[in-house]
Amino acid sequence: MRLSMTIRSSLAGLAAAVSMLALVPALGAEPAAYAKEGPSVAVTYRQWTAADFGRGTFDGTAVSGDALVLTAPTGTFDYTDPYGDGSATYDVGTWTSPVVTPGFAFTQLVSSWNATTPPGTWIQMSVRGRADDGTMSKPYILGRWASGDGTIHRTSVPGQGDDLATVAIDTLMLRKDRTMSTWQLTVSLLRRAGTSASPSVTLVGAMSSALPDTKKVPASPLGGAEGVTLDVPTYSQEIHKGQYPEWDGGGEAWCSPTSTSMVVAYWGGGPSPADYSWVDPSYADPWVDYAAANTFDYNYDGAGNWPFNAAYAARWTAADGAPLVGFVTRLRSLTEAEQFIKAGIPLVVSVSFKKNELTGAGYSTGGHLLVIVGFTASGDVVVNDPASHLIASDDAVRTVYNRAQFENVWIPSDRSGGIAYVIRPADVPLPPAPAQANW
Repeated sequence: MRLSMTIRSSLAGLAAAVSMLALVPALGAEPAAYAKEGPSVAVTYRQWTAADFGRGTFDGTAVSGDALVLTAPTGTFDYTDPYGDGSATYDVGTWTSPVVTPGFAFTQLVSSWNATTPPGTWIQMSVRGRADDGTMSKPYILGRWASGDGTIHRTSVPGQGDDLATVAIDTLMLRKDRTMSTWQLTVSLLRRAGTSASPSVTLVGAMSSALPDTKKVPASPLGGAEGVTLDVPTYSQEIHKGQYPEWDGGGEAWCSPTSTSMVVAYWGGGPSPADYSWVDPSYADPWVDYAAANTFDYNYDGAGNWPFNAAYAARWTAADGAPLVGFVTRLRSLTEAEQFIKAGIPLVVSVSFKKNELTGAGYSTGGHLLVIVGFTASGDVVVNDPASHLIASDDAVRTVYNRAQFENVWIPSDRSGGIAYVIRPADVPLPPAPAQANW
C-alpha cells in the first residue's frame, strides 16, 4: 500500500530554486518568553493575526479588517511557474514578523499561514535566522501557495540547501551540528501586475524545535481525557484507490487530505457540491478528492505537505459561521494531546512505523497522517485511521491503538517528532498552553 509520505529530506535537493525578495532588517529580538519544559525537549510556536500584525513591518501591505492585504506594491517579480504554461510579472508587497528568540538553539522550523487568494494572486512564505556563528542566514522559501491552481501551482521549493540548512519540502532543517537562535518570517503578497486584487492573509506563524535524539519515549501520564471520544466523521483513503492518479498516484496515498477532511467536516465546514462537481459522480466522499487536488504540492508530488493542509482547512467556515483556523506544531506527548480532546478539538498527527510496532494497524509506513479523536478509559488512543486497516470502507476507519506504542511511533525524533495539525473554529478556545508554549 502506498501512503502519503512525510519523510522529506531526500526531496530537498532536486533542483535550483528561484530566490526572491530580501527580508527587511531585524527589528530587535523579542525576549525569550518561555522556560524549557524538560531537560531535552524544546518546542515553541508563535503566530500573528490582524490583532498583532502591527508588531511587524509592512512594506506595501496593511491590515484591512481581519486580514493583511496588498495596498501599494513596492516591487515586481517575474515568475515562471515550473508546472504551468509560462511566466508572468507580479506586483509584490511584504509583511515581516518581529525577530523571535525561542530561548534555545533550534534545529527545525515549520511555518503556517491562513489566507485566501483571489484569481491572479498568491503568496510566498520565507524565513531567515541567526546562525550559531552569529551571522544572519539567507532567506529560505517555505512555500508558494494559492487557494487553487488557476494562477500558479502551489509548490514547495527545492534546491535551497547551503552549509547551514536546507528546506525539506515544508521544514527548515539545520545541518548536522548547526543551529539557529532566532527566526523571522516574511510573507510576500503577489498579484498580476496592473491588477487590483489582493491576497488576504489572516494568520502567519511558525513552530521551532530542538528535539532529543531518541528513538523511544516513555508512556506519558494520563491527561484527563480518558473516556472522551469526539464525534468526528470517518473517511477512508482506501475507497479512493485509483482515482485521479495525477495527484500522488491516486487516492490510496491521500492520508493527509482525508484526515484534514474529517476534521473540517467535524466542524461543519468543507466544499459544496458545486465546488466538487468535477469529481466523477460515481466516487464516494468526493470532498476528499477535492481536498487532495487543493492540498497537492507539485514539487513534492504529494498531498501531504503539512502547512498546505492547514491552509486548506482555513479556507472553510464552521457550522456557526466562524472561520476555521489551522496551524502546524509539535506536541511533546499524548498528555498534551489529551488537552485538545478535552477542549473538543481533534488533532491530525503524523506517524511512521513498522507493522510490528503498532498492534492492530496491519501495515507499515514511512509516513502517515491520521486523526486522534479520543481516549479510552485506560488512556489508549482512539483514532480515525484513514488507511482503515486496508479495508476500503469508511466503517473501518475508527480504531484504538495502544498508548505506549502510539506515542513511540509519533513523538521520537526519528518519527515526526510529534507533528500535529491543529484545526478549529476561531471562536473555539485552545486549551491552556504549557510554560514553553507550543500552541
